[in-house]
Order: sequence, then structure tokens, then C-alpha cells
Amino acid sequence: MNRSLAPDRLATLVAGFSRAPAYRGLRQALQELIGDGRIPIGTRLPSERSVSDALGVSRNTATRAYADLIASGFATARQGSGTYAASPPDLRRAHDHALHAMGSRQPAEGTIDLNCAAGAATPGVAAAYERALAALPACLGSDGYLPSGLPCLQARIAEEYARRGLPTMPGQIIVTSGALSAIAIVARALSRPGDRVMIESPVYSNAIEALRLGGARLITSPLSNALGDDGWDMDGIEATLRQTSPHLAYLIPDFQNPTGFLMGEAQRARYARALRAARTIAIVDETLQPTHLSEDPMPAPFAAHATDAVTIGSASKMFWGGLRVGWIRAPRELVGRIVATRVQMDLGSSLFDQLVVTELLDDRDVLALRRQQLRQRRDALAGAVREHLPGWRFRLPDGGLTLWLQMPHGSATRLAAHMEHVGIHLAPGPVFSVEGGSDNWLRIPYARPEEDLRNAITRIAALWPDEAAEARRRREPSRRLIA
Repeated sequence: MNRSLAPDRLATLVAGFSRAPAYRGLRQALQELIGDGRIPIGTRLPSERSVSDALGVSRNTATRAYADLIASGFATARQGSGTYAASPPDLRRAHDHALHAMGSRQPAEGTIDLNCAAGAATPGVAAAYERALAALPACLGSDGYLPSGLPCLQARIAEEYARRGLPTMPGQIIVTSGALSAIAIVARALSRPGDRVMIESPVYSNAIEALRLGGARLITSPLSNALGDDGWDMDGIEATLRQTSPHLAYLIPDFQNPTGFLMGEAQRARYARALRAARTIAIVDETLQPTHLSEDPMPAPFAAHATDAVTIGSASKMFWGGLRVGWIRAPRELVGRIVATRVQMDLGSSLFDQLVVTELLDDRDVLALRRQQLRQRRDALAGAVREHLPGWRFRLPDGGLTLWLQMPHGSATRLAAHMEHVGIHLAPGPVFSVEGGSDNWLRIPYARPEEDLRNAITRIAALWPDEAAEARRRREPSRRLIA
């Protein structure tokens, strides 16, 4: 099912576009909107006549802007049907291997891998393993298969939701082997191959693949990359839900990966109303929720507004990626269905790791230390970017694990390829988009030590002038913008 963009909505999105000349400014504005996902791929654009009327430009201006947009690969014309937003082939070729550039090889000395938003274990994790080992013998008399999870951990997770304002019974918790496993289980339990699933773009790239492997037809919802915006374009999201009626919607309201946006209470309530109207069930990824770095209170869980939402959590971002423990918080009526699906995939998570996580959730000092560590590393990375790459723009997030950096010009995909030759592995924007886009953006995690982060930015800055000069040399006569 194709979505369409109303002329008045297009006028709002391109407001203030350059009119010197108007056709080029309109084309560039549309290209940027398609490139960063605010106009999702496959959306039917308004007719040239309606664009002319809505924007107060000549029909020739609209026609020429559309022709240039098609020539640059950001739109396609379908005979008798109209003009549709598209992604150029060079952006669609950005693959997820960027997140695993080293493969199974050991990294060379001096290599800094900034693909993965994870680092070494937080101090205190080793002590939790020792305490868990002492508690393990009590579990050894059972068969060890607990598809719903260790009861003491279920209870502890339920308590945490209640503390945050979402009353939860232990039986609503299903412990999984990490958050990605939880996403795959929920998608398989609640949808069938071919069902439409709405997903943010840009978004956590492994979630894209997990949903695709389940056979979902992915529908992107607009998430604004504009630095002055608050992330979720609710008018666009409501229009997408009305026009496509997706079965599920995957969203990250807490320090969205990769942008770092935090959804406010009013947005959550409005989003939940739109989901109810479309009869769409939300899969809410709260993996990064515990990483808030400011003293401001966090909004209530999204499921406090959407009672049918299924929530995903994880211990990996809080404590250590090697702890493969995640969980699902589901409405009671869906628990049996989800557990039945889970046992088709595996019979349960490691009991030992679950004991470790139980110990860690009871140790507030470890989480406080983790937040202090992340705050220092975030500020170190931000300071290095401001000093060495002053033309690059970003929002300082109040949580999460990454900075979402906008390059002033050029291709992040090309820069990432060049940086691999000097031992810096980066994840360019298209990796986080369903079908290309965001190619002037980079995600850089601040999970690594400050020294590594400063070193990486210094090395990027050293190559950046050469990369920028090459980009200018390659610029086509039409001055095509890669966005």
C-alpha cells in the first residue's frame, strides 16, 4: 500500500526553501526530506499542479524540480500513477557489514572500532558474577528450562516497572537471550509474514533486519533529523498510520538509537491515541531507558499510555554486552502466545546470567557508576568534536550511548570507507535507514574510553579536509546534494 503526501503537508515540510532559483531550492528541500526519512521511500508526491498551487510557484518550477529529483535518483515516475519518493542505488548499497567491519579477525593494533555502541563491563559486574555463583547450586536440582525466566528475576523486573509508574505482575515478564531476541520473538508471535510493520527511520539497524527476517513489510515513519526538532513528526506519523494501518509499530521512545531523542509525555499520549485509532500494537524498545544522564525525571513508560503495548528491555547497555539477558513485558492476554512462540526458538536463557542480572539490578551503585562513566565519555566526545570538527553539528543527548553527527557536506558512507584504511571503523547514516538516506550523518558511540574517543576524532579531523576536497572535485555540474 502506497502512502501519499498531501500538498499542504508538503508546503509545511519545505517551508522556507531557497527561491534563488526556486526549482533548485525546491528540489534540494525535497531531496533532503527524502534522504533523512521525513518523506518515506515509496510515498506518492503531490501532482505538479497541486505543488504549484500550494507553494505559489509556477507549474514550470514544479515540473523542473521533480525532473531534477528523478534525475538524482530520489524519485521515480510511474506512468499514469505519479511521482514517488525513492532512494538512489548508491545509498541502498550501504550494508550492515559496517557494524561488524572486523568480522572474525582480531583488530590491528591502534584500530578503534566505533561501530558498536557497547564497551567493557562496568566495574562491579565481576563481583555480581561471584555472588551469582554462590546462588547457582539452588538452581541445579531443576532441569534448568524456564521459558518465562527465573522467577526472582521476573519479580525484580516487575518491581522496576512499578517503580517507574507502570504496575506489572511478575507473570507479565518473559526473560529472553537479549533484546534482539525479544524483538524477533514478539514480531513472530504477533504478526505473520507479509504484515505491515511501521518502523522509525533512522533506527537501530539490527532491529530492521530482525523484523525483515520475520517476513514483515516495513513501513517507515518520519523521524526528523533536524537539530532544532524534537524527533517525532506526529503529523507524519498519524498520516502514516491512517494510510497504511500497520499491524505492529516498532519505536524507541527513550534516547532513540541513533538520534538520541527522548519522547515527551505529551508525544507519548498522542502517539498512543494514534496507535489505538489504527489498531496497531506497539513494540516499544526501552533498551536505552536506564542510561539517562541528567537529573531531570524520566517520562512514564510508553506502555502507561498504550496498555496493549509490548515493551522490550535489556541488561547489556546497563552493565555489559556479554550478559545476554533481555526481557519482554507484555499484556497478560498476550503472554501465553509469546511464550509459546519463544519455545519454538529456544527453551530459555542462561540461568547463571539471569542470576547475575538479578544481583546487578539490586546494586544501585553499579548503575550509578555506569551513568557517571557514560556522562564523562559523552562530554569528552562532544568536546573533541567541537574542537577538531567545528563545522559538524549535533545535539547533546541526555542519555543513550551515541552522538548523531551531521557532516556539513559530503558522504558519510565514503568517509567511513576512507577511515577504515587508517584504523577507524565508523557506522554511516544509511546503515540505520530502511532504504538508504541520512548519508550526511554518522553515529559515534561514547561507550569507549575517553582517550580512544579523542584519538578517533583527531584522526577523523586529519582526513576530513582531504575527504571534503575530494567531495567537491566529484560534485556533478548539477551540484547534486547527497542528503
